[in-house]
Amino acid sequence: MINSLKLIPLLVIVLILSACSGVTGKEVTVGGKNFTEQYLLSEMTAFLLVEEGFKVNQMNNLGSSVVRSALINGQVDMMWEYTGTALITYMGEESISDPEAAFDRVKELDSENNIHWMNMSEVNNTYALAMTSERSEELGITSISDLADYINDNPGELTMAADAEFANRSDGLPGVEETYGFSFGSGQVKQMDLGLTQRSLDNEQVDVSVAFETDATIRSYDLVVLEDDERFFPPYRIAVTINEEVFEEYPEIEEITARLADRLDSNIMRELNYLVDIEGQSVSVVAYDWLVESGLLEEE
Repeated sequence: MINSLKLIPLLVIVLILSACSGVTGKEVTVGGKNFTEQYLLSEMTAFLLVEEGFKVNQMNNLGSSVVRSALINGQVDMMWEYTGTALITYMGEESISDPEAAFDRVKELDSENNIHWMNMSEVNNTYALAMTSERSEELGITSISDLADYINDNPGELTMAADAEFANRSDGLPGVEETYGFSFGSGQVKQMDLGLTQRSLDNEQVDVSVAFETDATIRSYDLVVLEDDERFFPPYRIAVTINEEVFEEYPEIEEITARLADRLDSNIMRELNYLVDIEGQSVSVVAYDWLVESGLLEEE
């Protein structure tokens, strides 16, 4: 990895390349939400597009509904979006457990908004249940079915950390318990802020925690994500969403962003999030380094 001292030269290179690319007349605005994973996706996309002669403007650090509105009204030309967010939150549909079917459905529905979906990746930022690797190995629990069997055989023994929303929503813990046929029981679920749930595992205050698959804390606390073998949690796979007119004008964007989508998965995204959130590295440096190391960008 290049160190942070190279950040300023790196940004200068990006600015120069972006300015030079403006000569081609190709220009797009890439949007992003207000958390690390989205900053990284936006930055990596910008690097690749600049390399291919685009002038790239970025509109990051936006709330989910804000950047979605910006995409629909044309203030943003493209962004990485989650299939589950689009299907359930934006479109008010029931969740679909099959990732390809969910992608096809949001692509169909969003065509009415002049939005084109493409290049779904293996990154899945969905809900998950996690345990420490030590506790998982000790109890022989690697899937939610294993967890259900253990709780049914040992009622009242295990505790769980969850935020209030996950603990009470039908598509959260109550739905997990119903689908897998178990219950933590009264007083066994400790409600706390979402940012504290994995820490409570690390501190051995609970046995199980709610998490998101690409959380940096999964690595930093050496956690095991339990396999959702009944596929209860809806897929939140990331894919490129782009204004239809922009896509028609620059169809090469599909091939450019496919290079990124084809390489990314939840483990890689978790590692990149870790470098920013836990190690404190710059988003630009982490994005650039990974693109170079993956052979998607030539080092300047």
